[in-house]
Amino acid sequence: MILRELGRTGLSVSILALGAVKLGRNTGVKYPGAFSLPDDESALALLAEAAALGINLIDTAPAYGSSEIRLGSLLPQISGSFLVATKVGEEFDCDTSRYDFSADHTHRSIERSLRALRRSTLDVVCIHSDGRDRQILQAEAALDTLRALKSQGVIHAIGLSAKSPDGVLAAIEYGLDVVMATVNPGYHDELPAIAEAHGAGLGVLVKKAMQSGHGDAGGLTWVARQRGVSSIVTGTLDPTHLRANVAMVCAIDNGANPGFPE
Repeated sequence: MILRELGRTGLSVSILALGAVKLGRNTGVKYPGAFSLPDDESALALLAEAAALGINLIDTAPAYGSSEIRLGSLLPQISGSFLVATKVGEEFDCDTSRYDFSADHTHRSIERSLRALRRSTLDVVCIHSDGRDRQILQAEAALDTLRALKSQGVIHAIGLSAKSPDGVLAAIEYGLDVVMATVNPGYHDELPAIAEAHGAGLGVLVKKAMQSGHGDAGGLTWVARQRGVSSIVTGTLDPTHLRANVAMVCAIDNGANPGFPE
């Protein structure tokens, strides 16, 4: 697995990351078919396969149900180490999302994530946007709170899980380290902003590369070739699918690093 730099963070990440929403939540999601949460044995097998394939980044969030707490229990049983990206701002209760970007909630969310993941520091923490990308960064307390925690060594890198091209640009303007953006063969709107983010030194994590299961897996290779993409977050519970996805992206990411053309 070829690694790419996650912007100026000093972290190197695999071109394919494992999205962990399916480990902890199967309601209120937008996948085309219903699924059951895996038992611990199946989840361990998936995580072990990810490690064996060279995947070194897992994406989770408090809004992903029991995902964080399950990762905290399961990851110590896996040979190898993972970087973990989590989030603040969104909670999911009783099939409904609610958002809180206050300083108090942000502090409590970070403390809970540290306990759940059984870690003393968090590698990447993104603000889980409700769609008001720029307004959240400008007017809410979450960003300043995360900056203070970063200065204390609790967080390594701060980002925004954006929902618009302007959100990606706002992440640049507010000096974030990482941005999560949506790119797939059917949606190109954020590509120019992603290129700008890369030029400004931000790491770029791509979500919905396969349109939450509604698109073709071949979209992974198309996304991997786009300028500025550091890693593509994709969720699966099937080790066979994971191996196939890794094979596709590694076939094009063979040292020339086409995601970062000169």
